[in-house]
Amino acid sequence: MQRHALPVSRHLASASSTCRFRCSTPSRVTEIATSIWRRGNATTSEGGNARPKASKEEVEKLPLAGVRVLDLTRVLAGPYCTQILADLGAEVIKVEHPTKGDDTRSWGPPDAPYQDGVERTFPGESAYYLSVNRNKKSIGLSFNNPAGISILHSLVRKSDILVENYLPGTLAKYSLDYATLSAINPSLIYASVTGYGQTGPYRDRAGYDVMVEAEMGLMHITGERDGPPVKVGVAVTDLSTGLYTTIGVMAALHARGVTGKGQWVDASLSDCQVAGLANIASSALVSGKKDSGRWGTAHASVVPYRAYKTKDTNIAVGGCNDKLYGILCDKINKPEWKTDARFVTNALRVKNRDTLDRIIEDELKTKTTKEWLDIFEGSGMPYAAVNDIQGTINHEHVLARNMIEKVEHPVCGPIKLINHPVKYSRAEPKIRTPPPMLGEHTDEVLRELLGYGEEEVREFREKKTVS
Repeated sequence: MQRHALPVSRHLASASSTCRFRCSTPSRVTEIATSIWRRGNATTSEGGNARPKASKEEVEKLPLAGVRVLDLTRVLAGPYCTQILADLGAEVIKVEHPTKGDDTRSWGPPDAPYQDGVERTFPGESAYYLSVNRNKKSIGLSFNNPAGISILHSLVRKSDILVENYLPGTLAKYSLDYATLSAINPSLIYASVTGYGQTGPYRDRAGYDVMVEAEMGLMHITGERDGPPVKVGVAVTDLSTGLYTTIGVMAALHARGVTGKGQWVDASLSDCQVAGLANIASSALVSGKKDSGRWGTAHASVVPYRAYKTKDTNIAVGGCNDKLYGILCDKINKPEWKTDARFVTNALRVKNRDTLDRIIEDELKTKTTKEWLDIFEGSGMPYAAVNDIQGTINHEHVLARNMIEKVEHPVCGPIKLINHPVKYSRAEPKIRTPPPMLGEHTDEVLRELLGYGEEEVREFREKKTVS
């Protein structure tokens, strides 16, 4: 289950934590908040921590070096976006609930078990959390009190980008909305990731990947021809929204380089899923007719083009045009099918789909997938084994492309992660640090970036403002 834009109460500390802070004397609260404000507005000469400009050499290797991102997202779509920014060199500060952290920290098993013998809330770092949080820093921070909000305002003054995924309007109650933060930092790029966007009749609905897949057409076209609608095996709507949000942030960053102004990026699962319907939606728009429904692994307008059973598993083959269809016929030792009146053109093959698919599968079931892979090798025809996930992550091509990388986690020991997928001739995005422990960088951010002393940080912890 994918959850997005949850009510802010799911992220904030409990009411008792709020009371513990607010029960401090008013003068002490004012003193702390004023101290935070002054630090956030300090110039370099006054002791502020202006971010050093990245060197040409740093940017050549990591294009977003010198860019700071404040990450107020949880679960998948938002963290996927900020992880891409982190891979490309941005400093990403992940703001988490002080005790619970990102929701996905509890979404195990499986978990990478802790190796240091220290008892913690969770048995280990969940595989789900590990998948989308590398190259980030974590600060445990509650912003349901004046001190927490002021700390975030100070961070906003020192950040280029903020990404959040709360329900529309929720963060305004905490002075963390775009209108407030853009006044504090006019160059801030503020990206909101929600289920249905900042406007429209569904704006107040929480976003769940599977619900948006259903509402926006994807589930209807996914599944076997005569079977029920099914969701895609991975939360593809979340992932596409994370990608679109990244593109939006990068475009806004480029525009700011010209105009000097930040802007609000409104990205929703619903919009991104509609855009992801691509040619299917275009066909409906052009024809004005209903779609052709679910096709399983087959193609609505090209035959043969699907997965078939073999003697032991499954294989996908594509006779996408007359030439490739001819190669398939030759390779399965049925050259006569090339001139069969039922199959000589793609239109005829589509018309006689059931017959052609049946006789192709009958032939493919006579050998194992490995045997067919060897036969099809070098033919120029598209083909592929249908691998499970272990088969994928251990695939020779995946490994040759360095898509699996082992990193050293400070508490869990060696762990394997999926690597950044895009290769560049100059840039070198990579896994520089493992996904952080909850609050691992709280002291670093408060002391080194915002300039707090040990006593102040200790008081924040006593008041449950940070962890």
